[in-house]
Amino acid sequence: MSIWRTKSIEQSIRDTDEPGHQLRKDLTGFDLIVFGIGVIIGTGIFVVTGRQAAVNAGPAIVLSFLIAGLVCALAAMCYAEFASTVPVAGSAYTFGYASLGEFIAWIIGWDLVLEFTLAASVVAVGWSGYAGDLLGIPTSVSIGGWPVNFGAMLIVAVLGVLATLGTKLSGRVSAVIVAIKVGIVLFIIVVGAFFVKAANWVPFIPPSEPLPAETAEIGHTPLTQVLLGLEPSAFGLWGVIAAASVVFFSFIGFDIVATTAEETRNPKRDMPIGIFGSLIITTVLYMAVAAVVTGMRPYTELDSPAPLAEAFRQVGADWAGTLISLGGVIGITTVILVLMMGQSRVAFAMSRDGLLPRFLSKTHPRFGTPYIMTIVTTVAVMVLAGLVPIAALEEMVNIGTLFAFVVVSIGVIVLRRKRPDLPRSFRAPLVPVLPIIAALACLWLMLNLTVDTWIRFVVWMALGVAIYFLYGMRRSRLGRGEQEMPQPGPSVSGTD
Repeated sequence: MSIWRTKSIEQSIRDTDEPGHQLRKDLTGFDLIVFGIGVIIGTGIFVVTGRQAAVNAGPAIVLSFLIAGLVCALAAMCYAEFASTVPVAGSAYTFGYASLGEFIAWIIGWDLVLEFTLAASVVAVGWSGYAGDLLGIPTSVSIGGWPVNFGAMLIVAVLGVLATLGTKLSGRVSAVIVAIKVGIVLFIIVVGAFFVKAANWVPFIPPSEPLPAETAEIGHTPLTQVLLGLEPSAFGLWGVIAAASVVFFSFIGFDIVATTAEETRNPKRDMPIGIFGSLIITTVLYMAVAAVVTGMRPYTELDSPAPLAEAFRQVGADWAGTLISLGGVIGITTVILVLMMGQSRVAFAMSRDGLLPRFLSKTHPRFGTPYIMTIVTTVAVMVLAGLVPIAALEEMVNIGTLFAFVVVSIGVIVLRRKRPDLPRSFRAPLVPVLPIIAALACLWLMLNLTVDTWIRFVVWMALGVAIYFLYGMRRSRLGRGEQEMPQPGPSVSGTD
């Protein structure tokens, strides 16, 4: 059995019509933009902005968002080509299976399971904190000395039910919530502009300074500084790049749009619209909010759990701070929902291929959703969010996402050479140059994450490799001959 066997595009598309394992095609281009904005605008803009301005970039956090957005844009072109060419659930996992082989597909699928599950759990904890602050009641209690976050568990359970009832219903709810939170973001930009003091933007890029002794241990230092033998430091150019590696978390979402390709009515047209539309809108909003909040208060005062609301309270606009907290609760809700949907779709695709137990890919006879996998995802996220202290693992979401982007970028080059005959409604420009730049840019941001993050990531990947060789490789439908082997297309050379 070859671990490099690939699954043909034609077979992947035929599998979408398999009885009992079909997803309902309900989504339009507008729905995809809503899903993208719904998950992108959330914890990142309401929390990460202030912290990274305070500890890494200062007012230049605006540039950090621009850098992260540009890297996303490079990867987005590769995602758009794949998603419109291979309109099948699974996102980077499915793309990897079609171009780089089963083993790489498993690795990226395992990586996405980590990314989406952990991200949903982290965001649910953030939602609980905002809700408790807004309502003035505790959402976490100690039972036998162990903290249990009931607020996080409750919201995950509610959203799990919503995700099971159907993507179209989820999309309608998301559309309403997205309209509210985009309004809140525009409110922050417009009203906050009246409180901006230009002096707070000076210096725009604070001079580099050594990390405090308590955070200068090797585990908390960006890997690039360790490899280059540099003194652990913050701010300056390195600080801007390090912040870009972390605020990348704020852009997680456009790749989740690709997981719904199989549920889209016209994926060849709508997938690029959804991916680029959500990314462009959120990048502009992020940069504007970052500029306003660092202009309202000195960047050194922005390291708080709710920096945007706190900035308004500090200038005497308490009512605005309360409104923003409400927007935070509403906005983060859709982030959890879409992350859970993304996770269930990736695992659904892996299960349908036999790399995970097949019963997990059963779809609901009425709602057309992967209800078993959605239930499993809901329980897993509830346990993590409610019982496990996971704040230290937030950066793992970033490294998982960036790794997926690297694989997709390389996969575009490989599939262009293997299957130049495939119809592509969207073609990434300057192949292979642009995908190579995209992969290198993502790798550079990965190297600017901490050593501890890399260690945890390697351990998770090693566990995934063990599971593949012990179970997935032998149970794979492609390996057992239940799916036809691909017919390789003619090889071509050169660029497009």
